[in-house]
Amino acid sequence: MKRLFDLFLCLSALLLLLIPVLLVALLVKLTSRGPVVYWSDRLGQDNKIFRMPKFRTMQVETPAVATHLLTNPDQYLTPIGSFLRKSSLDELPQLWSILCGDMSFVGPRPALYNQDDLIGLRTEQQVHTLLPGLTGWAQINGRDELPIPQKVKLDAYYLEHRSFLLDVKILLLTFLKVIRRDGITH
Repeated sequence: MKRLFDLFLCLSALLLLLIPVLLVALLVKLTSRGPVVYWSDRLGQDNKIFRMPKFRTMQVETPAVATHLLTNPDQYLTPIGSFLRKSSLDELPQLWSILCGDMSFVGPRPALYNQDDLIGLRTEQQVHTLLPGLTGWAQINGRDELPIPQKVKLDAYYLEHRSFLLDVKILLLTFLKVIRRDGITH
């Protein structure tokens, strides 16, 4: 049922967001050199690596590490990178990952392949068995502001309590957070 819901919602979103996606792609191309979409290696279900797309918000030469590990992440942002991140428009290409079945709308955010601390804690808590999501319980309860152990605790809560109604609640609360730009640091 969850997969059918993801497909229905994804196809609906693609139809509604086709023009905004094309506009963002054009803006990324016009404001910085390099590809429009950045593909990063992420850990999916059962810690299998998949390639996740995002609109590129950082300069081409930015080190491939989590943003919080960069000394001065703002120096790497493209001219529209901050806006894309704060508005979450950089996440729109992940609809492709949902269509392909690498992600769901709701689940723990996919870890970078080199986030060993996050991967280890999630594996201990069995969170790695879930399909990663575009949004999740941790995102609506703190987003970028949470330390990794707290994120994993929230992901484990989702693992134990997941349901269709909880997914709908998370999607609605995510929409409100994005509109308010709550919990975004970069």
